[in-house]
Amino acid sequence: MSLRARLLLTLGLTLSLLWGSAAAWLMQDLENKVVETLDQRLAQSARMVAGLMLQLPTDVWAQADQRALSIPPIEGLACQVHSPRGEIVARTHTDMEQVLMPGERGHAYRREGGMTWRVFTYERGGLTITTADRMDERDMLLSDVIQVAVVPFVVALVGSLTVVWLVLWRGLAPLTRLRESLSRRHPDALAPVTTYAMPAEIRPLIETLNGLLARVQQAIIREQRFTNDAAHELRTPLTAIKTHLQVARRVEGAAAIDAITQAEEGVVRLSRTLDQLLTLARVEGRLRFDDGEVSDVADIVTCAIADTNADPIQRFLLPERWPQAVLQMPRELAITALRNVLDNALRHGPQDQPVTVSARWVEAEQAVAFCVSDQGPGISQDMLDQLTERFWRASKQQGSGLGLAIVAAIAERFGARLVLESQEGAGLTVEFIVPASAKASREPALANDLKRLKTA
Repeated sequence: MSLRARLLLTLGLTLSLLWGSAAAWLMQDLENKVVETLDQRLAQSARMVAGLMLQLPTDVWAQADQRALSIPPIEGLACQVHSPRGEIVARTHTDMEQVLMPGERGHAYRREGGMTWRVFTYERGGLTITTADRMDERDMLLSDVIQVAVVPFVVALVGSLTVVWLVLWRGLAPLTRLRESLSRRHPDALAPVTTYAMPAEIRPLIETLNGLLARVQQAIIREQRFTNDAAHELRTPLTAIKTHLQVARRVEGAAAIDAITQAEEGVVRLSRTLDQLLTLARVEGRLRFDDGEVSDVADIVTCAIADTNADPIQRFLLPERWPQAVLQMPRELAITALRNVLDNALRHGPQDQPVTVSARWVEAEQAVAFCVSDQGPGISQDMLDQLTERFWRASKQQGSGLGLAIVAAIAERFGARLVLESQEGAGLTVEFIVPASAKASREPALANDLKRLKTA
């Protein structure tokens, strides 16, 4: 059922119930008032006849002893007067003795000849006056009164339903226009839907829809960029692998072994590039990474160093203690980001010089700042901003060009910051600042970290 039909049905039933209840209550009260008024008229008629009869001259009463006086009849109303001896003194109808015979005082119903009468009996000055109304006349009068009273209710109810229908039709017209506009849209059209001339109640819906369209557009852009990046970056290693394999097929001995070795290195580079591309796509695609594991600072550093496959004693210079804090970032992504920073430092720093790794608690930001410094040739200030761009390489050394781009994407997603500082000839310093929460003091020594690395 449509919203318009549901609203019209609900409001129609509600109005009908309210108007019907009011009409029923009014009709019942009106019927009681009409019956009460007619009963009062019947009683007043009996009292008026009694007053007139007591004022008649003596000669009239003398005639009444011989024959009953005749009172002019009124349509639907009958009257009869009895003397103290029970004789009929005056009457309007000669054929209604059973209906108009004296009875108990007050109102009563009597039936004669298939006709029901409303009777009132009154005594005064020894006289007994009985008046009667025909019930069919009463019912006809009551029916006319009810019809006159019901017609306005029916007109008001029909008018109310018509107004409700018109108001609903006009009020929901913007939804109809929105539906028609969306149905005419091209599947590739992801531009925001206009909110011009839309009611305030519909604007949040349109704004939410526009947010969805924007996210869909970003997802499509990420998918297209991933496809373009994969096609661009995988073409070169695949071509190199193919070339080395062709050389190995044509030559023998040491040359063939060298070609196969080169092909294997190309496969390794290709696998690493694919892993980096997939990681970047997952980070930018807003997939969930939280697996419920605690991102402890010491544990993150230990795992990241282990993932580099480098000697932790010879290649890294570590502090004695790490900050006691838990990162506000999934453990998997924290390890990935720090490992990429360490890989970048190992690749671009000299092999005989260690990479300095440290971490400190930043009280003002409630965050942990990881600092990784190498002793490489460094990079100019003009080129620092390009380090986090996709596939940008500071040198011709082998690498996917995605390491720091992934770190920047992770930082953007989880509210972290990536700070790069370098001077030519003085190496590169990367500071990765991650929101964190402090925890109970527990100070793992450097020897324990190294023992865990060796065991891993």
